[in-house]
Amino acid sequence: MNPSQSLPLFPLHSTLLPGAALGLRVFEARYLDLVRECGRNGGTFGVCLILQGEEVGAPAVPAAWGVEALIEDFDVGADGVLVLRLRGARRFHVEKTHVRDNGLVMAQVRWCDPDSDDELHPEHALLGLLLERILEQAGGEFASAGPAQLDQAAWVGWRLAELLPLQEPQRLQVLQENDVHLRLEYLLAWIPGFEAPPETDL
Repeated sequence: MNPSQSLPLFPLHSTLLPGAALGLRVFEARYLDLVRECGRNGGTFGVCLILQGEEVGAPAVPAAWGVEALIEDFDVGADGVLVLRLRGARRFHVEKTHVRDNGLVMAQVRWCDPDSDDELHPEHALLGLLLERILEQAGGEFASAGPAQLDQAAWVGWRLAELLPLQEPQRLQVLQENDVHLRLEYLLAWIPGFEAPPETDL
């Protein structure tokens, strides 16, 4: 079993997914302190969807599942606010939380096992084709994805969950699921027009 670890949390109204990029404006003292700590000791923090509360002010109630955020780049906007570019890494499950005096939520987390490298099942092949079309039209950093990535169940699931117009609770449901093929089943059920055709008598 994976050992648990203490991890600071940054609760947001959006779900960070493994491999996904996220831009984040940081201006509250507790989070500026967090970023400085990460810079000094090479640490990371977790992003969890807010279940109750707001991103600013009193500590929010985070979901029990989240993703480790790696800081890829940073800048200062024209308004003087720190802007981070984050990348989603490992998934984790929150076992318990406490709040520091400065309002920062600290969690004891257990890391999830890495995803399997299973290929798409035949019944999910259409999802790979759908993702390929989305990437062709949207461009961006994943536009040059090759056949190997587009046939990997975990990668296809994360990218579709990132790019499709889902509600945040749906993304959280995908994030909580350990089985890479069940994630694709969820996505298949949520995409209009992807239902199995009705049987007909010939």
